[in-house]
Amino acid sequence: MAAGCERVDSGHSMDKSITLPPDEIFRNLENAKRFAIDIVAKVRSFDHTAKGDPLYEISMQEEMSARLHFIKFENAYIETCLDFIKDHLVNTDTKVIKATGGGEDEMTCLIKGCNFVLRNITHEAFVYVKHADSEFRFQNTHPDIFPYLLINIGSGVSIFKVESEDTFERVGGSSIGGGTFWGLGALLTKTKRFDELLQLASKGQHTNVDMLVKDIYGGSYGSLGLTGDLIASSFGKSATPDKEFSKEDMAKSLLHMISNDIGQLACLYARLHNLTRVYFGGFFIRGHPVTMHTITYSINFFTKGEVQALFLRHEGYLGTIGAFLKGAEEDNPNQYSWGENYAGSSGLMSTSPDLNPMQRARSGTFDMLEMDRLERQLVNLPLLQDPSSYIPDTVDLSEDALAREYWLYCFEEALDGVVKRAVASQPDLPEAAERAEKFRHKYQHKLQTLRHQPFAYGSLTVRSLLDTREHCLNEFNFPDPYSKIKQGENDMALNVLESDPEFGFEHAKLQLEERPWLVDAYDQWLERLKGPPHKCALFFVDNKLICRGTEVVLASNSSPALNDVTNSELQILTERIAAMDLVIQSAVKEDRLTLVQSGSSSPCLDLSRLDKVLAGVVRERHVDLVIIEGMGRAIHTNYYAILSCESLKMAVIKNSWLADRLGGKLFSVVFKYEVPPGHKTTTLDHVPVTPS
Repeated sequence: MAAGCERVDSGHSMDKSITLPPDEIFRNLENAKRFAIDIVAKVRSFDHTAKGDPLYEISMQEEMSARLHFIKFENAYIETCLDFIKDHLVNTDTKVIKATGGGEDEMTCLIKGCNFVLRNITHEAFVYVKHADSEFRFQNTHPDIFPYLLINIGSGVSIFKVESEDTFERVGGSSIGGGTFWGLGALLTKTKRFDELLQLASKGQHTNVDMLVKDIYGGSYGSLGLTGDLIASSFGKSATPDKEFSKEDMAKSLLHMISNDIGQLACLYARLHNLTRVYFGGFFIRGHPVTMHTITYSINFFTKGEVQALFLRHEGYLGTIGAFLKGAEEDNPNQYSWGENYAGSSGLMSTSPDLNPMQRARSGTFDMLEMDRLERQLVNLPLLQDPSSYIPDTVDLSEDALAREYWLYCFEEALDGVVKRAVASQPDLPEAAERAEKFRHKYQHKLQTLRHQPFAYGSLTVRSLLDTREHCLNEFNFPDPYSKIKQGENDMALNVLESDPEFGFEHAKLQLEERPWLVDAYDQWLERLKGPPHKCALFFVDNKLICRGTEVVLASNSSPALNDVTNSELQILTERIAAMDLVIQSAVKEDRLTLVQSGSSSPCLDLSRLDKVLAGVVRERHVDLVIIEGMGRAIHTNYYAILSCESLKMAVIKNSWLADRLGGKLFSVVFKYEVPPGHKTTTLDHVPVTPS
């Protein structure tokens, strides 16, 4: 069973963490309402005419935002849930209860929930590949999630064809489902608990019970394409006289029998409706490797690899999410973009204690999912050549064990420094040190979890590690630990610029290593500048570009991340610089320099989740040059991103391990100029350069 709510956080406490001991699980939702109050950073501008004033200061402001909390728990705790509802939700004016569990309403909620997670949660869907280095192969978030087939395996099986947000139909089903496995399993093994039955199956050997092709024919049946180890008859050996079969073997055979049946049924309906995206959900799956492997094998076998079995990280939450969305229709939650909050979510965990010992430490009884409503609606960058194949991250740490261990170690080693900066960012708040220690504990636990279960939140990447840290910092109300550092550095830079107007790009270029650089397309870029100016450049502002008549759209983070400038800070910086620089001043006045929020709150950059307003500006201004700079945005992410216009990707490698991985050394320079195939310019043809 799962429960969901929106929570209002009291402004009296700076500590928003949620503890979840089993006997007190529901009391944490006591403040659940239709909105939340979070403490966020606000930038306040000063009178710029007064000398000696800092550029800006960070002040605390309460701001309305929404967070969804979903808790999944076993039915054994239903009494605790009902007690909570009676004590806190009944006969109140501010709280609404929505429930689902059967009939047409349940199906509607199920589809709504599935659409929601597919649209909003990165790496929600995955393919399961047994015995691979990374068993979980996560799928990109497709810009168009429809149409698809949903196989919901509860007590029985329901098969839905989903064509749009509100258009779906139940096209088939079966009475043989999770209830069958549980019921027959209980009769065969005397085991009454579903999880215990799955654990028995994980230890069993089905070939002791099932009759295989080779048991009948002595080997493979080549003329029919049947391998010798294919099951010819489920439980076929159980009729052998005077032979006992273990509970584990019978549970495994039963799981195979039902999973194979469901897999074949799914294949038939996928072919009937000509659909290639087939998602499996429902309580039967439970993220159990044996179940997923058997269904995957069946799908591959019957479709000859043409259809993949896709599973969902949050399949157990679909009905509850849908019920919540249905109850909040007057607020139109689908008009917003949402993001998974890694600080408050349990993540994907196997039910097998042998495979993932970390889960037993947490207790498999409760799982949580938290979703934050984002202030900006996020969409694809219109200039992505193929949004469906775009992968933001350069390296998948789930598949690279050496890189994974290195980066986990790096983030652990950096934790002391982050804690110190967090405390220093709030010198007037005496409880800051206590909250910072709580942040340390929580993030350390997340890193330990990811070391054992790198698939917990989808593909593990440097970006996801950074995002998890930001989420944990925000959970304990440290929205901008680098605020004081940024303030000092920006003030210093402006003072230098004011006293030395010649200081700028040329001066900075002298600090770089000698050419040739690690990736060096600088000559090609200079050659390109001899040609006609670009219509509009996105991300990177350079006086030379503006002087050439190129419009510039400068996109920056919507909220703080490390020491990256935010859009609100950039507005003030640009105003100050415009007072010193006539080129910038003229560009601002003539609307040739535009500042836009990116919609991001990460040091990295996901071009599939950008502010819808920015995407509109890109179209309206006919952007024909995209410039991405910095390690986070151009190396850890987007290094292999293919755009439909010219692009520059630039960074100085400030990590010796990464530099060595790329064939360079510390402070190596990457200057990557790319022209899409078939793109015409008046200069020489350019070949994209990639590291060896």
